[in-house]
Amino acid sequence: MSQDSATATEAVRKLGGRRRREVVAVLLFSGGPIFESSIPLSVFGIDRQDAGVPRYRLLVCGGEEGPLRTTGGLELTAPYGLEAISRAGTVVVPAWRSITSPPPVEALEALRRAHEEGARIVGLCTGAFVLAAAGLLDGRPATTHWMYAPTLAKRYPSVHVDPRELFVDDGDVLTSAGTAAGIDLCLHIVRSDHGTEAAGALARRLVVPPRRSGGQERYLDRSLPEEIGSDPLAEVVAWALEHLHEQFDVETLAARAYMSRRTFDRRFRSLTGSAPLQWLITQRVLQAQRLLETSDYSVDEVAGRCGFRSPVALRGHFRRQLGSSPAAYRAAYRARRPQSGVPEPVATVTEAAVPAQGTAANRRTAVAGPSAAAPVALDAGRAEHGKAGADVYAAGRPALPGQRGAP
Repeated sequence: MSQDSATATEAVRKLGGRRRREVVAVLLFSGGPIFESSIPLSVFGIDRQDAGVPRYRLLVCGGEEGPLRTTGGLELTAPYGLEAISRAGTVVVPAWRSITSPPPVEALEALRRAHEEGARIVGLCTGAFVLAAAGLLDGRPATTHWMYAPTLAKRYPSVHVDPRELFVDDGDVLTSAGTAAGIDLCLHIVRSDHGTEAAGALARRLVVPPRRSGGQERYLDRSLPEEIGSDPLAEVVAWALEHLHEQFDVETLAARAYMSRRTFDRRFRSLTGSAPLQWLITQRVLQAQRLLETSDYSVDEVAGRCGFRSPVALRGHFRRQLGSSPAAYRAAYRARRPQSGVPEPVATVTEAAVPAQGTAANRRTAVAGPSAAAPVALDAGRAEHGKAGADVYAAGRPALPGQRGAP
């Protein structure tokens, strides 16, 4: 990513005289979840130069008067206040306590000022709501946890919310999906600043994959978006979820909503953060996953029961979203099911070679791209996927497509 990140930084404003990119300010608020808050503290606040990881200088800043109460009732005292942000070239907002409440005005002003002076601004998970409230995401691509993406898209319609991505790099403003995706984005920042080797060394220290493949699609569920319950489209969405086994298209949904296709597309996107056709395909693929995991239906039967017009259509969409064929997915899922309580051997994690992503000039959203190493146990004949098993954590246990060997 170091080459294409260099292209992206060409569009970034020059840093102010007092700011240095390696000085990272982490902005904490009361009520924020401790896991998300700890991610940038661990990545940027620990000296790992002995492992080949360049050192950052960390400034932990309170976004409001302390002490700051976090998960489990713990109280934190930040060593710095908002004034310290003026020295940082990278400012991270790891989380925000409530997607329905506005952030403090003083914190928003500090973020705007930092951005105007060329600082790189990062929002992890619900931290994207703080960046949006500051106006830093207007007209830009962004992501957040898939569960909150519809709310972000509805509240800030000028933000181009993409709930499918693990993270989005738009040059001087970056956002990530929930929890673990914050680690992905922090590793991406280290990779952009110091190259693949430094990011790989840090990933090994953290015992995480250096780069995960795919996006958030595999984590989506069938629950309705948080704020759609009282909307007239809720009935149409609920009907679609109950009739995925039938063959219908977006025009059918628009007709049920008594809207033109164009109006329906616009209203649907504002509520869910996704185009209706993409949402419908994703829901059909999710239903296919469930049937492959829980039934003995053939792939052809699964295609019919999920509303795909042909098995070929199912295979194409399934592979695009999950990186595997339906048959390989089922085989891997069954191979991973617990077997009589016998402990499984653990292997050492090795770093896979990762192909370079597209340059920022032709794609400004820099996401975790396709892995160069797909687990051989899924399809031993697919040699084009690179070194066998480089992303697999456990020996003898095939990883599900799109997963990293997690239990």
